[in-house]
Amino acid sequence: MRLGKSATALALLCLAGVVDIPRAEAQSLDGLNVSVGPADQLLLEADTLVYDNVNQTVTAQGSVRIDYGGNRMVAHRVIYNQATGRLVADGEVEIVDREGNRIFSDHIDVTDDFRDGFVNALSVETAEKTYFAAESAERKAGTVTTFVNGVYTACEPCEDKPDKAPIWRIKSRKIIWNKDAKTIRFQRPRFEFFGLPIAQLPAFEMADSSVKRKSGFLFPGIGFKSELGASVTLPYFFAFSPTYDLTVKSTYYSRQGFLAEADWRQKFNSGEYSLKIAGISQNQPTAFKPGYVDRTVKTRLMAGTKGKFTINPRWTFGWDILVQSDPNFANTYLLDGYSQAIRRNQIHLTGLNDRNYFDLRFYKFQVQEVLPASHPSARDPRQPWVLPSFDYAYTVDEPVAGGELSFDVNTQVVGRTRLDSITTRPALPGVRGWSGRVTAEAEWKKTIVTSGGLLVTPLLHARADGIGVNASAGSNAAIAAMAGGLTGAAYTHDGTAYGAVAADIRSSYFRAMATAGLEARWPILFSTSSATHVLEPMAQLFVRPDVAYGSTLGIPNEDAQSMVFDASTLFERDKFSGYDLIESGTRANLGLRYSGSFANGWTANAVVGQSYHLAGRNPFAAPELVNVGAYSGLETDVSDFVAMAGFASPGGIVFSAGGRFDEQTLEVRRAETSVSVPIDRHRINASYTFIQAQPLYGFPQDRQEVTLGGRARLHDYWSVYASGTYDLASSTLANSSFGFIYDDECFTYGMTFSRTQNTISKDVSYGFGFNISFRTLGDFGTTTSTNAFGTN
Repeated sequence: MRLGKSATALALLCLAGVVDIPRAEAQSLDGLNVSVGPADQLLLEADTLVYDNVNQTVTAQGSVRIDYGGNRMVAHRVIYNQATGRLVADGEVEIVDREGNRIFSDHIDVTDDFRDGFVNALSVETAEKTYFAAESAERKAGTVTTFVNGVYTACEPCEDKPDKAPIWRIKSRKIIWNKDAKTIRFQRPRFEFFGLPIAQLPAFEMADSSVKRKSGFLFPGIGFKSELGASVTLPYFFAFSPTYDLTVKSTYYSRQGFLAEADWRQKFNSGEYSLKIAGISQNQPTAFKPGYVDRTVKTRLMAGTKGKFTINPRWTFGWDILVQSDPNFANTYLLDGYSQAIRRNQIHLTGLNDRNYFDLRFYKFQVQEVLPASHPSARDPRQPWVLPSFDYAYTVDEPVAGGELSFDVNTQVVGRTRLDSITTRPALPGVRGWSGRVTAEAEWKKTIVTSGGLLVTPLLHARADGIGVNASAGSNAAIAAMAGGLTGAAYTHDGTAYGAVAADIRSSYFRAMATAGLEARWPILFSTSSATHVLEPMAQLFVRPDVAYGSTLGIPNEDAQSMVFDASTLFERDKFSGYDLIESGTRANLGLRYSGSFANGWTANAVVGQSYHLAGRNPFAAPELVNVGAYSGLETDVSDFVAMAGFASPGGIVFSAGGRFDEQTLEVRRAETSVSVPIDRHRINASYTFIQAQPLYGFPQDRQEVTLGGRARLHDYWSVYASGTYDLASSTLANSSFGFIYDDECFTYGMTFSRTQNTISKDVSYGFGFNISFRTLGDFGTTTSTNAFGTN
């Protein structure tokens, strides 16, 4: 039956304890004087409703169902006693509140306002899928529920075996759940894992599962490293507000003492920033190897900050900065967010709007290494300041002469306080002093489709560079020595002599380049009932004059020091990786591209081709500070052949292979191949890499390695994995690791073992790590390692 504002219904909802009815004018119904909200509506369903005026009770029995304000309760029988103000529900009682929390019991006895009550043998399932169970529970003051001999877990009960112990649970003499404070306190808790007790505490407290941020202790961590000793980390989290917080950590190392850390984070509507500080006074610096910077310092400090803010929908501003007392503090102690071996401290401003791009950065490269700054092989002091690096790109919205017109500007100013030279080869990655360059370029291109399907793209490109160099006498002497090593005498190039001058270099250069290009592509489609194939012969011609200072040894090369010529760069207009080097002369690129799609879901693609230097000076054969063109495959007028092919299956098989081959003998100069194969729920990955020796580029020996790895899912929750890299040139197992993972809805456990061997010194180091994650409780993990030791 449908009732209006019923005192019986109100009492039942008070029993549920899931809503707070606002006080309103008291109304009398059937002799029961209670207060209800004037807007509340209730639906009560039952087989029978019995009023007992003698005993002053109202009984609803037989499939009782009550819906009220988004809350629901079902039971076999519900009795309200007007004289005592008690509500009693019996028989498979289930309460579901408007937030999705579910309460199960066979017997509930509470007051009609639910401020006090008692429940026998109950279980609770919260909306966040956490679970309570207890022999009995008592509720007081409307907010605090005490579970007697209770159990808590975040693991869902097994449907087939509901009495089976979950993966983990906490049994406690008392569990006190305070809904106002949103805390769960355990008295004399015992932690059980797969039904076996593994830890017991006097008491502990945690936030309930509805809380995303709350002050308190986080899970501790343990670790071991031979130089630092065994460690225990105790973190504490301060949730000052929804927008800012602080985490402090104290880590005790048995050999080095206490490390203190503090992490401050704050969010705004437009962005966020963080600040981290850390410090330690090392007890035993002598635990580190002789010659290491870690051994030479006692007090070690650092400060790091990161931030990113959106100024408006087009502009963002950010930074990432680390300052520390020595070159390797953050790396040695693995400080979160700042432990990378190679970092870039930077401040940046970026803008993006339609077809406009703006990027301004000030940065300093930073190498965290074990060598002190005074060591002649130390890399960190050689790293440059870049003040600034600037990029701007703009593409005109409307066609110009039927084609696309774009502009690019690049500027960089680079400075070093120490010469960066390589003694094992004639190369100078960076001069001591300052250098600057401003580059402006414009490109116009238009694609024309002929009646026969031929795609012709004419291209015009213009570029101008202004370069200034203020280098030390030592840099000049290094350039002269390098030039002599290359030519056997003093070196003269583009009218500038090197080899006898030992004075500071203060020079300025201007260079300009114009390129006229033409590209032709003719995609040919072949179709069958089960596949489509596209063959696309492709040819490019770029005509350029020779340029003064195109590869002068006196001009620093900072951003074009890497050089990989393969199928992916075959059809690039400029094959240098940066602006500091410039192409000149006339060059043609010829190749064939293929793509195929098959009815069974397989796809395939391939590229093969060659590049030809037709006229003028070959920039890849000209000596420069880093010898980046040496052994690139482009240093001869007819380049090496390059090729790449790959295929993929609908089942997840992926294969790719590529290489560079001598233009006359087809000898392999470079080769890379990889394959990934799924087998049922497992996957195997393999790769092979070969790079022929490049003595002038810093690699006097062939490099050749093979990597094999895989992952097998043994069960819905269990997986094992392993990988290894074998260096064929030195016959060394350079890296290997294996481990396993268990992962379900409430618990994750992973363990990894690793081995690393230096391919030159043959030193070996081992590592071990594990991580345990309990849903709603936190993570716990460790990593261990040993000192490297030599092997014969």
